[in-house]
Amino acid sequence: MRGKFMSKFVWFVVAALLLFGAVAFAAENKVVIGYSVQDLGNQYWQMVAQGIKDRAAEIGNIDVIVLDARTDPAKQLAQVEDLIQQKVDVILLSPWDPDPGGSCVEAANEAGIPVIVLDVGVNSGKIETFIVSDNLKGGEMAGEFIAEKIGYKGKVAHIQCQLGYVIPALRGEGFTKVMQKYGIEIVAKQPADSQRAKGMTVMENFIQAHPDLNAVFCENDEMALGALEAVKAAGLEDQIIVVGFDAIPDALCSIKNGGLAATVAQQPYEMGRMGVDYALKVLQGEKLPEVVYVPVALVTPENVDEFLGGRPCE
Repeated sequence: MRGKFMSKFVWFVVAALLLFGAVAFAAENKVVIGYSVQDLGNQYWQMVAQGIKDRAAEIGNIDVIVLDARTDPAKQLAQVEDLIQQKVDVILLSPWDPDPGGSCVEAANEAGIPVIVLDVGVNSGKIETFIVSDNLKGGEMAGEFIAEKIGYKGKVAHIQCQLGYVIPALRGEGFTKVMQKYGIEIVAKQPADSQRAKGMTVMENFIQAHPDLNAVFCENDEMALGALEAVKAAGLEDQIIVVGFDAIPDALCSIKNGGLAATVAQQPYEMGRMGVDYALKVLQGEKLPEVVYVPVALVTPENVDEFLGGRPCE
C-alpha cells in the first residue's frame, strides 16, 4: 500500500512541476499542436486525443488540431504534410505503421518541426521523445494471470496486432516468455490487425482447430472483445478465458459484467496529457529523454471499479 501511495505521490509531483512550467511558457507564447492519430474508431486512441485536448485547455493559449488517419498510412502522411503547411509548432504522432510513420517524421524533420511519438514507434526519422507504456512488463502480467487461472497447464492461443508493430510485439514477447517458463503450450498464433471484427474471426478459427483451448491472450482489447464474442457463440465461456490489453471502457465493463477475465491497463488519457507537457518542454529548448515510460497495471474483477472510476456499465 505504501509503495502504491508513493508511486501516486511521485506522479502527482512530476505532473505539478510540468504544469507549472507549461503554464508559464504558454502564457507568453501562443502554441499550436498537431496530433496525427492512427484510428479514432478505437476507444484507446479516443482517450489519447481527449487527454491532449483537455491538457491544452487546462494550460490555456494552446490550439490543438487532431487528424484521424483511419488506419490509412498514405492518408496519415498527407495529414502530417497538411500540419506542416499549417505551420504547427509541434507534431504529436501515433502512426498506423512504423515504416510509413517514419516517413511522417522525416517530412516534419525537413520542415524543422519537432515530433513526439505516442505509443507506436517509428523506424526512421528524428523524434524528440517516445512516450510509451511498459509493454513487455504488461505482457508478462497477462501471462502470469493466465498461467495461474489455468493451473499452470493446458493450451493457450495468442492473437497479435499488426505484424511488424514493435510495441505490441513486446506484449506478445512478455506473454510468450511466461508461457515458456511454465511449459504451457501456445497452440495457435495469428494477427487480427488490432480490430474487433478480425479478432472474432481469428478466434472462431482457433476454436475450430483447437476446441480444447483454455485461454487466449490478445495484444489489444478490441481484438479481445471480438475473441470473446467467438467464445460466447461457441458456448465455451466456462472453458476459455480471454485477456486483453489497454483497459478501454468497453473492456472494463466487460470485466465488470463477467466477460473478459482481465486486461492490462495502459494510461492513454495520461499519455495524451504528457504529450502536451513534453511538447512545451521541447519548445522551451529542453532535451528530453529518449523514452518516457508510462506504468501499466493488471485489471481484474477484483479491482476493475478503481479503473472505471464510477463510470456506469450497461
